[in-house]
Amino acid sequence: MSTEIPQSTSQPGMAERAIDTAADVSRTIGEVAGGLHAAVDRLTSAVEESRRPGGVLATVAAVTREAPLASLFVAFLFGVAVARRR
Repeated sequence: MSTEIPQSTSQPGMAERAIDTAADVSRTIGEVAGGLHAAVDRLTSAVEESRRPGGVLATVAAVTREAPLASLFVAFLFGVAVARRR
């Protein structure tokens, strides 16, 4: 007769699996948030660069101030062109 206690190979319970899943989701959300933060930083710097004198946004702003109705018409046509592609 053996006195050894048999080792059970039990699988993780529902609570342990839920905790593991929550930890994985938390890690994934952290990675996504970090990526979004980096993308926002790049976009912000690109907009700031474009707003400097001579930049694209500075030129568009100046043209819009000079001829607001013509700029509105161009924006409308651009919207129509984009909408027809879909």
